Amino acid sequence: MKRHLLEAADLDRDDATLVLDTAAQIDQALSGREVKKLPTLRGRTVVNLFYEDSTRTRISFELAAKRLSADVINFSAKGSSVSKGESLKDTALTLEAMGADAVVVRHSSSGAPHRLAGWVRGSVVNAGDGTHEHPTQALLDAYTIRRRLGRLEGVRVAIVGDVLHSRVARSNVGLLHTLGAEVTLVAPPTLLPVGVGSWPAEVSYDLDAVLPKVDVVMMLRVQAERMNASFFPSAREYSRRYGLDARRMGALPDDAIVMHPGPMNRGMEIAADVADSARSTIVEQVANGVSTRMAVLYLLLGGSPQ
Repeated sequence: MKRHLLEAADLDRDDATLVLDTAAQIDQALSGREVKKLPTLRGRTVVNLFYEDSTRTRISFELAAKRLSADVINFSAKGSSVSKGESLKDTALTLEAMGADAVVVRHSSSGAPHRLAGWVRGSVVNAGDGTHEHPTQALLDAYTIRRRLGRLEGVRVAIVGDVLHSRVARSNVGLLHTLGAEVTLVAPPTLLPVGVGSWPAEVSYDLDAVLPKVDVVMMLRVQAERMNASFFPSAREYSRRYGLDARRMGALPDDAIVMHPGPMNRGMEIAADVADSARSTIVEQVANGVSTRMAVLYLLLGGSPQ
């Protein structure tokens, strides 16, 4: 693997498969242990540098580093010198002086992790930057699909909803294509980015036509906080055209699964009974996120197997 994980394109097929295989080995190693901890990164320091609010990703990375026995520093922009105007570069230099071996960064500005990677000697992991990328989410999603369906090659995946504002969609399209899956983006034209035709994915505006043909349907959250204009007539109209309810779930093939990166708008892009159904992998995705992020940190920091 490269020194940093900044976007899905940093991983070729071998690297991505290595991460998924390592996550599976970690799951197996921990399953028989009363204390869910491995000594592989003892003496290493991992900094979680979060400029945006997060629940799943921040806690997942913290738990991943601690389960590998690393020292963890959690840095939140709120209540720090950032609120006094300190720049990302000066914050990075402070972390560098403290000897951080890895910096996990989430930032509202697309490209911030790439800048950070030029300022620190340690590894940088992108935990989500603006509307750009979220590579570890794509890895945990691929891991979840492989665990549920037993394969990724030839798996047909529909990614549905607010693609325009979704870093999860961008990373998933790239990584799933690298791993041999076939991706279809389903969204209203107003929620598709300019240049989507160059992405390695099909595009459809008709959810009902796509559902019977896929193995995985991944619903995206409507990111109202990133919208400064009206992208669809109303929440009710959006849900009617692009929401996944029990009727639409019934149109899926028998073995198909339902995914969502969270947090969910229940009743908007996904109905509550669908989110809580046996087909849903939403809770599994959270659990698999810890194993996958453990694998990423372990491989980037070169821990020795124990």
